[in-house]
Amino acid sequence: MKGIIVEDEFPAREELKYFINSFSNIEIIDEFDNGVDVLKFIQENIIDVIFLDINIPMIDGMLLARTIDNFKVKPKIVFITAYKEHAVDAFELEAFDYILKPYSEERIVSMLEKLENIKVLLDNKKEKNTKIISIEGSLDKVSLWKNDKLIVVKIDDIYYCEADERETIVFTKEDKYVVKSSITEFEKNLASDKIFKTHRSFIVNTSKIEAIIPWFNNTYKLKLKDLNAEVPVSRSKIKDFRKLMHI
Repeated sequence: MKGIIVEDEFPAREELKYFINSFSNIEIIDEFDNGVDVLKFIQENIIDVIFLDINIPMIDGMLLARTIDNFKVKPKIVFITAYKEHAVDAFELEAFDYILKPYSEERIVSMLEKLENIKVLLDNKKEKNTKIISIEGSLDKVSLWKNDKLIVVKIDDIYYCEADERETIVFTKEDKYVVKSSITEFEKNLASDKIFKTHRSFIVNTSKIEAIIPWFNNTYKLKLKDLNAEVPVSRSKIKDFRKLMHI
């Protein structure tokens, strides 16, 4: 896993580099103290993660992150900053983590472990190819964490998913699971014509809908079979939802 550090204060950069080198296998291939040089670098190089301060010269970290968000291949962004007021913006950009200075060793190590665990899972999926392939050539099962175990779950058994900060909660009829990624990233694993993102924070399996209930501003609430749960359909999704459901 390759990464870069973007931090204009040398002591902070050295401290972060020490933790990364000591507690992970992440290779820091370059360091920067301003946003312009970073932008040039990532346009020519593929990296896995950026450890990014917000208060940096020329192009600040938040503007840099918004620019990177438009890239086709996007590295994970870990904000490391003294400014807590940008946390909401970071969440909307689906940053991997947001760590406030002065940070603790425990907090940094935990973040590094999560980064490497995700990398291992992705590599295992590519190498082992253990998932069952559907007619369209897509995966019809996903592996979900529960109590420190990976459980293989059929996509058809998923009722709905809900965003929870930087994680995604996946609900089946009998259980729920935690996915250590944003709901947008998780949606990419759900290759099924029954899966529909109704809202920025919700995904639903349309085969599990029991009732479509009109709601305010011409939106809907979806009542699901077997579960005491309702899923909203946002205004931006109404047109596509009606087309999908033939209403």
